[in-house]
Amino acid sequence: MEFNITLNNAWWIILPSVILFFTMLCLVLLFKPILRLMIKLVANDMSSKLLSEKYTQNLAEFIPSIKRFSLLNVIELGLRAEHGEMIMRPLGSPKHFLGFENLMFTLKQMRKPFLHDATPIDMSVQIGIKAKKPLNIKIPLMISAMAYGMALSEEAKIALAKASKQLGTVTNSGQGPFLPEEAKEADKYVLQISRWPWGARTDEQIETADMLEVLMGHGAYLGTSALEFGKMQGRAQELSGLNQDQQAIPLPLPPGVQQTKDWKNFIKTLRKRANGKPLAIKLMATDDLEDDLSEAIDLGFDVIVLDGAQGGTHASSPITQDDFGIPTLNALIRARRFLDNCFKGKDITLIIGGGFFTPGQCLKALALGADAIYLATVPLFALVHNQTQKAIPYEPLTTLVYYDSPAKAKFEIEVGATGVVNILNSMVLEMEEAIRALGKSSLKELTPDDLVTLDRDTAEVTGVRRVF
Repeated sequence: MEFNITLNNAWWIILPSVILFFTMLCLVLLFKPILRLMIKLVANDMSSKLLSEKYTQNLAEFIPSIKRFSLLNVIELGLRAEHGEMIMRPLGSPKHFLGFENLMFTLKQMRKPFLHDATPIDMSVQIGIKAKKPLNIKIPLMISAMAYGMALSEEAKIALAKASKQLGTVTNSGQGPFLPEEAKEADKYVLQISRWPWGARTDEQIETADMLEVLMGHGAYLGTSALEFGKMQGRAQELSGLNQDQQAIPLPLPPGVQQTKDWKNFIKTLRKRANGKPLAIKLMATDDLEDDLSEAIDLGFDVIVLDGAQGGTHASSPITQDDFGIPTLNALIRARRFLDNCFKGKDITLIIGGGFFTPGQCLKALALGADAIYLATVPLFALVHNQTQKAIPYEPLTTLVYYDSPAKAKFEIEVGATGVVNILNSMVLEMEEAIRALGKSSLKELTPDDLVTLDRDTAEVTGVRRVF
């Protein structure tokens, strides 16, 4: 009796689904011929017009143009025509520069067999070796500068800080106002001395940092434009120290440096305020690279941070992204050679950033002489990995983490932090596998001899031998 009742109950539960299924099936069978006919009529009409009307009256007019330039060019032309203002493009240039793709790792299979997969690999890095209090991190991947208020929300910055602590690496404040909660959540913290009215930082803020990074340039950002009014309303505006009617205007040089002769006193004072912590300078990589490096090292910086032309940004003009700087690979090779030839024994740490998305790219850069890699786009997208449904299809994913976006309230800090931890852990595991395959047990054992090139241009730039 109970069994029959259970079967009856189950039938009434599934009956609506069965009816719906057969109804949909009937509709599909009924409308399929009609739909096919409509598609055929539209296709015939379009093809007839495309193949008969003059170019001046034909939608095909766009085809030769798009062959000459991209869909992105069409969109940006439209934005310029619509607003008559300088447009701001997010996340960096779409241009493809000479990169790490034609570099390949090479094995010495008979002379140096691979190591067992249980072999531990030393991935640690010491940054600012000559400083009294060097910065020690467990992995060579660092979370790069993304500014609170000017770009990211409080929640996003806290998530990045939490992730960096779990990973044993650093997170960078970026050039925005100091966010106390971010510094508190991070175990290792880099504080930027930026070219904004709040950029000098207070002694209390500097005390929270493990390294100070003087910002001069980005790969995709010149830092010459004032922030639009209302950009940092709310808490960011309060922490910046600006009045509500005061516009944020960037300075040509860091606060306290009016002209180049002021640099020495600036560094002397900053060194005292740092109390033994490393001093870094972040530069846009340009063709004057060697002169910039020479001056920076003469001033006493412990760490050089270079941002290649592939570097991204929250928003900057297309001309800045597409037409300034030199590619990351060129910058890395030139900087490494210059430091080795002219400042050997000075223990200058070289950190590179701009256009790194895969563990292979990162490991190749480390083999070519970088001490660590700054990543921004990778952790940015990892933040929203498991929260995409909150934004798409009507908004880009990044609206969940931007400061001036209403959608930031939907962002979950712990979920975002987990995504960042997972993606960087995954990248490190792949890098460790590659190092074992090379028969080595430490990141420090990598050299350019572990690489070969597939093309003449990459061989010429890097000095790495070419496969013939």
